[in-house]
Amino acid sequence: VQLQASGGGLVQAGGSLRVSCAASGRTFRSYHMGWFRQAPGKEREFVAAISWSGGSTYYADSVKGRSTISRDNAKNTIYLQLNSLKPEDTAVYYCALDTTRGYLTGDSYKYDYWGQGTLVTVSS
Repeated sequence: VQLQASGGGLVQAGGSLRVSCAASGRTFRSYHMGWFRQAPGKEREFVAAISWSGGSTYYADSVKGRSTISRDNAKNTIYLQLNSLKPEDTAVYYCALDTTRGYLTGDSYKYDYWGQGTLVTVSS
């Protein structure tokens, strides 16, 4: 499976941005998906996850209330809407696919496929 993230860019603090991840090469709609991010000099961290149907979502506390994860299975694409952005949201954002078919999780080791990342930079 191939995952292609896009939509990153430079945005001012308080602004909004939507990043996307297009999947190909597998039955996308059968699997949970997630977003992670890695800031310069920091470890990769979980951001949000969405169930295969889109009916369940799970967010990290750091973005809860400011972000929305969604998916369009007809387009094999997931999205992450980021609002009220802060400079500390600056990071490379990665999408990932979880083939375990269990509960939604922020454990990166349960995600088998990863996109190449898209850079989000928030200026103060």
